[in-house]
Amino acid sequence: MNGPIRRVAVVAMLMFGLLLANGTYTVLFRQGPLDAMAQNRRVRDAEFAQNRGSILAAGKFEIATTMPSDDRFEYQRNYPAGSLYAPVTGYFSYDHASTGLENTYNTQLAGTADSLLVRRMIDLATNRTPEGASVQTTIVPKMQEAAATALGRQKGAVVALDPKTGAVLALVTSPGYDPNTLASHDVEKADRTYDELAAESDRPLANRGAREIYPPGSTFKLVTAAAALAEGKTPDSKVKSPDRLRLPGTSTYLPNSTRCGGTTITLSRALEVSCNTAFANLGLEVGEDKLREQAQLFGFDARHLSDLGGVASQFPDSLNDAQLALSSIGQFDVAASPLQMAMVSAAIANDGVLMDPYVVSSVQAPDLTPLETHKPRVLSTPMTPGNAEALQQMMGLVVSQGTGSNARISGVEVGGKTGTAQSDPKRKPFAWFTSFAPLDNPEVAVAVVVEDADIPRNDIAGGRLAAPIARSVMQAGLSR
Repeated sequence: MNGPIRRVAVVAMLMFGLLLANGTYTVLFRQGPLDAMAQNRRVRDAEFAQNRGSILAAGKFEIATTMPSDDRFEYQRNYPAGSLYAPVTGYFSYDHASTGLENTYNTQLAGTADSLLVRRMIDLATNRTPEGASVQTTIVPKMQEAAATALGRQKGAVVALDPKTGAVLALVTSPGYDPNTLASHDVEKADRTYDELAAESDRPLANRGAREIYPPGSTFKLVTAAAALAEGKTPDSKVKSPDRLRLPGTSTYLPNSTRCGGTTITLSRALEVSCNTAFANLGLEVGEDKLREQAQLFGFDARHLSDLGGVASQFPDSLNDAQLALSSIGQFDVAASPLQMAMVSAAIANDGVLMDPYVVSSVQAPDLTPLETHKPRVLSTPMTPGNAEALQQMMGLVVSQGTGSNARISGVEVGGKTGTAQSDPKRKPFAWFTSFAPLDNPEVAVAVVVEDADIPRNDIAGGRLAAPIARSVMQAGLSR
């Protein structure tokens, strides 16, 4: 009789041992994946009910905050300015997770980051409602508002940087969306809104400032000019500028969109009037490797602004001479984000030093203790100070007496470059402008792209459409 009982007892102990081992394994190794499962609504309910910290613009201006609610979630995420800061904050939703800074700084905002462990323990011991950390951004409300107003309903984006630090001062995209509609506690309504936004052909959920790339057109001539200056050219160097240029190895001719002023002109004049054939010849003279190296020094082929999921701008590989000529004027497969072209102007303005762009300056615990602080960092040195100064003056002439005249600001010298980029023959060109001001002591660099202007195709030009937008943002930046 004792034998069967012992066997049953051994089996029972083994089963209890396996049960304990499985429970221990689950807690130690499977908790994360189980918490992340879409079917685990208890975790999502707990996250959605947290008292998240605020996201702030410069001046401690709240652009995302949390308010008590009288429903099962207890706290409601709120975006006071609606769509204005959506490209920066992103959204925090029940069924569609989060984007932007809401995603990147989720654990800090939710108060679950390791750096807030002591704070959580104190809250637990004192029975206080846990609070998340606040995220301070570099966005300047006055500039953000100016950018949004100037861009209006035109499809496109605006990015403004501080050339000396790399701080993002404004980042606007259009069309946009109101993140409040996705953060709603009416989950079914929020889901319908998301589906409608995701299905729209204008892609309002897209961050066109940092996560979309476009052919930069003639704004890329700044990169080609920098490469030419690095190879010993000066603003007064002569460049061949025929009315049209036969692309090497083809029967295709590259025309000029403007009158260049002769078959041979100076490099400075070529930039001032945006002469296609002159810059195509310059690119062929500089060579593929030097031009690619120059582009990469300005930040091409690398990702920037990871807090917002920034994508890499592209300079193509393995070019033949015809493709090189087109790439030299920002066509063929060259593609850049507005952020990237703002970085080009910022580096030129900052005497040839490119600062790493950033949008979060600090993260603070609820008691205002600093958890993270960003320090400006040099990313690269694309130009010597002397060459940068020469290109600054050339960009000044573009605005004072060239294609960028619509960016002029009374009493302030402005440097800039226009661009009108062809993409698909079936769609309208992209209108670009990239700039900085003031010329002698730059405080702000701006890039603007208008993706689909509501005017006739032949009237689209960077100087006409994008330059006035950049002017408005620079004026707001200079008066802040």
